Amino acid sequence: MIGPGVTAHGPPKLSQTGWLWHEAYGWHDTGRAAGYVTAQPGAQPFTHFESAETKTRFASLIEVSGLREQLVDIRPRPATIDDLHRVHSMKHINAMRAQSSNPRGGDMGDGTSPFAWGGYDIAALSAGGTLEATRAVMDGAVRNAYALVRPPGHHALPDRGMGFCMFANVAIAIEYARVHFGVDRVAVLDWDVHHGNGTETIYAQDPRTLTISIHQDRNFPTDSGDVTDNGRGRGVGSAINVPLPPGSGNGAYLDTFTRVVEPSLMRFKPELIMVAAGFDAGAADPLSAMLVTSSTYRTMTSRTVELAEQLCDGRLIMSHEGGYSPVYVPFCGLAAVEALSGLDSGIADPFEPDWLNWAGQDIQPHQEQVIARAQAAAADGLAQLGI
Repeated sequence: MIGPGVTAHGPPKLSQTGWLWHEAYGWHDTGRAAGYVTAQPGAQPFTHFESAETKTRFASLIEVSGLREQLVDIRPRPATIDDLHRVHSMKHINAMRAQSSNPRGGDMGDGTSPFAWGGYDIAALSAGGTLEATRAVMDGAVRNAYALVRPPGHHALPDRGMGFCMFANVAIAIEYARVHFGVDRVAVLDWDVHHGNGTETIYAQDPRTLTISIHQDRNFPTDSGDVTDNGRGRGVGSAINVPLPPGSGNGAYLDTFTRVVEPSLMRFKPELIMVAAGFDAGAADPLSAMLVTSSTYRTMTSRTVELAEQLCDGRLIMSHEGGYSPVYVPFCGLAAVEALSGLDSGIADPFEPDWLNWAGQDIQPHQEQVIARAQAAAADGLAQLGI
């Protein structure tokens, strides 16, 4: 069945939205696992949670909805060694290349992030995808862009991969923009349900880069992302963390956006906004315990677009991260792309009418307490940066 047709809504855009996807991203092979645990006695093999399904089905829905033909096609290229080395050590890059040439494949660094023969090439294309989307925005070829890339990147550290991430896609794109376009102040908004520890670590001592992570408290990694984690050295104040309690829903996320995200971005005044767009806080996700529905991803994207228009001439890139429900991620992604582009496919989320009525969707007192702490910490941190 083909979508009912695309219509424009909202204020007219000065230029179109870019869309980046490559079939090779669906070929990144994570093999068989008991979710993410290596198959072993008592743990029957199954598809690895980080499978191609969520991404390929998202891309398919963009195609079938009619949105695809209204978006500007951006083609990825592999990130070069120089692109990668601005963020990662040569030891890590060489280790990934060596394992990638082994017919048995390898692991990105933590024992639960497998990749098959040739995995380095796909990961380099993923990093290069976010980089090319950023280049297109900075060139003015598009107003903003969505990079549906795989494998994801926000957990990757300078010297090793982890959490299904080989290379830090967003950070690699930021450093490319700094070298080639003279960008200085950049904000990274990460609403993946897992703490964006890799991006935060890369920029922990960099006052030019503001990282904001909204995540489930101590989901992954279990030892990072506290409200008190706010950067190091010259970068103290540049990291903002909102570790929401399990069971947080639309109310908590939207309150976080109003009280933490918007005022922080308005104070920081970035020249470029990057969104680490994970949809694993969705109510059906197997790797979280949150209740978020697609309309909240739509609202957060729309409000980020408005902030980008106010602060940095609309320069906004969304780079795909996590989300592990093959049936629900596509609807969350569709909502985000509609909000990013100002288009309406006419396709409704069939799950949301039920899930909006689940108990706990409204903000709860214990969630509000965490958000209030994060709001205060964000304000104090930005003051320490002299902002």
